[in-house]
Amino acid sequence: MSTLTVTREPLVIAVEVSDTALHVVLADGRELSAPLAWFPRLLNPTAADRLQWRLIGGGIGIHWSAVDEDISVASLLRAH
Repeated sequence: MSTLTVTREPLVIAVEVSDTALHVVLADGRELSAPLAWFPRLLNPTAADRLQWRLIGGGIGIHWSAVDEDISVASLLRAH
């Protein structure tokens, strides 16, 4: 008996930016963290600016208007 495997594009459902790291939760249950040093545009903005993110492409990426930064899930997965 085989098991059906459904593959989906990983989509972001939650984002948190601390003073030191970017934390992302994907719809499939994975949680990714990366140091802010990887994303220099997110290092210096205020905490309020870091909170002003929005999902792009239905969750394939994250955008911060205040700092003109876009981060894709694909790039986060390649880095891990």
